[in-house]
Amino acid sequence: MKTTYENLNVIILADRQALGAKAAADAAVTINKLLSEKEHINIIFAAAPSQSAFLESLKNDDSVEWERINAFHMDEYLGLPADAPQSFGNFLKEAIFGHANFRSINYINGNTTDINTERKRYARLLNQNPPDIVFMGIGENTHLAFNEPFQADFNDPEIIKIVTLDPVCRQQQVNDGCFKQLEDVPVKALTLTIPVLVAAKYIFCMVPGINKADAVRKTLNEPVSVEFPSTILREHHNATLYLYTQSASLL
Repeated sequence: MKTTYENLNVIILADRQALGAKAAADAAVTINKLLSEKEHINIIFAAAPSQSAFLESLKNDDSVEWERINAFHMDEYLGLPADAPQSFGNFLKEAIFGHANFRSINYINGNTTDINTERKRYARLLNQNPPDIVFMGIGENTHLAFNEPFQADFNDPEIIKIVTLDPVCRQQQVNDGCFKQLEDVPVKALTLTIPVLVAAKYIFCMVPGINKADAVRKTLNEPVSVEFPSTILREHHNATLYLYTQSASLL
């Protein structure tokens, strides 16, 4: 089923695998369209279990010329060991970055001893390579990347910033099986800001799972505000939200 909420396209599939396959097929079409218009493109990737079916389908799409794509990831915990499987960079390396011959792969360094220098470095990379596409999800508290409710700024002057993670967001990491207990989840992270994410020409937002049903309801029905950061997607002119019956169950 396909519908719209203001500008936001919403597609509801039968299950998680169908969601991932449909989103990946649509993403490949958009990637190839953009590559017919320019030499290379820039894509920001989210890292979360919610993205796994999508990334699995996308990495196996032989039509995509990965060598013409610069890859970025959108957020990273501060202070995890470099080899921690919970690191979003490590997740993406395992899920897709290590399986395709990208033009470049640009990681946020969450182990830096100089956070301001790292922020400037990553901001410079994104200024030089403005995102064409963002692949993202929505948090249980409606965050986008790690732009948490009331911490998000729709007019943020920064490209990447330090954030303190909301307890609901941290509990989500436990719910997803990434950490054993809340105390293990880092409190601080680096995240790309809302203006950077919504500046991309295309947004593909994949949101499976019953735990996201209330966030989806709020995304589509609450007033657009930083109380519910994902509501900003309704103002984007080329954004698509992919759901399946569980995550759409409160609509």
